Amino acid sequence: MVKQHTEFIVHTLNKHGLIGAKQDVLNTYKTGFPGPAPLGGGTSIYPNSLYAAEGATLFIGSLGGYKLLFLVSDRGFPGEIPGTREVIGGIHVLSAEINWETYQAVQHLVPFIRPVSLRRERTTLGCGDRLGLATAGHIRAARAYEIHPVLAQQSIRELNLTGRTYRDVVSDAAFLVLQEGFERGYGADGDHLKTLNDIGVALDAEMPMITLDLTEQMNPQPASWDDEKIAREFSELPDSVTSLVRDRYAGKTFPFPSGDIAISDTEAKRCALMYWKAMDFTGEVDEFLRSKRGDSYDLEVSIDETTAPTVPAHHLFIASELQRRNVTVNSLAPRFIGEFQKGVDYIGDTDEFERQFASHCDIAKAYGKYKISIHSGSDKFSVYPIIGRMTGHRVHVKTAGTSWLEALRTVAHRNSTLFRSIVKKAYTYFPEAQKLYHITADLNKIPVIEAVSDADLPKFLDEPESRQLLHITYGGLLNDSEVRGDFFTLLEEYEQLHYRFVESHMEKHITTLGVPKQS
Repeated sequence: MVKQHTEFIVHTLNKHGLIGAKQDVLNTYKTGFPGPAPLGGGTSIYPNSLYAAEGATLFIGSLGGYKLLFLVSDRGFPGEIPGTREVIGGIHVLSAEINWETYQAVQHLVPFIRPVSLRRERTTLGCGDRLGLATAGHIRAARAYEIHPVLAQQSIRELNLTGRTYRDVVSDAAFLVLQEGFERGYGADGDHLKTLNDIGVALDAEMPMITLDLTEQMNPQPASWDDEKIAREFSELPDSVTSLVRDRYAGKTFPFPSGDIAISDTEAKRCALMYWKAMDFTGEVDEFLRSKRGDSYDLEVSIDETTAPTVPAHHLFIASELQRRNVTVNSLAPRFIGEFQKGVDYIGDTDEFERQFASHCDIAKAYGKYKISIHSGSDKFSVYPIIGRMTGHRVHVKTAGTSWLEALRTVAHRNSTLFRSIVKKAYTYFPEAQKLYHITADLNKIPVIEAVSDADLPKFLDEPESRQLLHITYGGLLNDSEVRGDFFTLLEEYEQLHYRFVESHMEKHITTLGVPKQS
């Protein structure tokens, strides 16, 4: 049956003169609509994936719903590419699995599928894709706007919960980039990494962006110490540190457009006790990245995984020290006032957020002109206009986990039995998930699923409490044998509907942020 499908594809391409054709000829068959073009007989190809590759025609095709990478040629193939080779009617055909090994073998033929540094790009959007299936929706949302997506973004925590690797994350995104014919360039982010070893794993998977989580390098305890203990502990630091802190920060006032930032003697010492070790480690990471990738990397510094907001004086101290150490910071994520909880809008006073956010923007502009980064897989719609306006869209925004909910929306629309089962099981997995993610949802507010009509099931994905329940329990659900198979089968069957839901959701993020359309 597979051979019959392949024969059908070869016959159709040959009839239209696409085998071995030049790129300008192939481009005439790129419809602009990124969905698959059915050829009949259970076969289809993705027209936007048609590329000329050293005498061969390369594209992604589907045989009965199963995607493969194809190369067809009238004279053989370039390089060592793994896969099944056959000759059909004098035409050489290579079909290859969509995986890391194939990605490694073909990226020189279609180099735009390899992630790149986005250091020079003004507005970047961390999309992330827990399933390896949502990237096409992200691309469809981003391609009309002046924004550069980070399509492959995962943390070690997410990898552990989903059973994927960084190589899976990159290759899954890369082939969907090919499927959509997205040549603008995209990023890949090893998110919230804490050790050089983990960073090395991400770099080996060709991820040019590293989000360095400094949680384990920072010392939060001095935040609550009194002046006497601060002075005593500070005096134990090396003389080179204490003299520098006194000279550069203690008792100094720093003028900014949004208002002066004063650092008292005690606060300067507190910052040294809290952050000095973390700044040293950041410098070490920066040198490691440069040794591996030259200037083609994006270092994001994350100080947002704390219980208390990053006050402007502390942000200033950190930014100044990173600049003094010549660390190449692409973006920095403070912990903002209020809360960005998973799956829901900003929780807090938006006026106070705006007042403090102005100071954070001023600091970023003064110390290295790095991008402010807005973390958490949340829907930050109420503060996006503030963020867009005050940064002038020089910003990095992370949205990762919310695309998972759009996959569940697809289930809610197409299989009510499966969706009801997922909701029921989510309650079982919630206690463990809550140990990993901070949310304040009151699950008692969620309607009993049995009392909800099929037509109203998608509304579960619109209410804060049920969004949070389903958002953080993805690990248990994806590893549940009674859910996993049917879930992925449904997303395969309703691929285009899934893409449309993801596209619509991500476009709302982009437009609310105020990003202009491509000119």
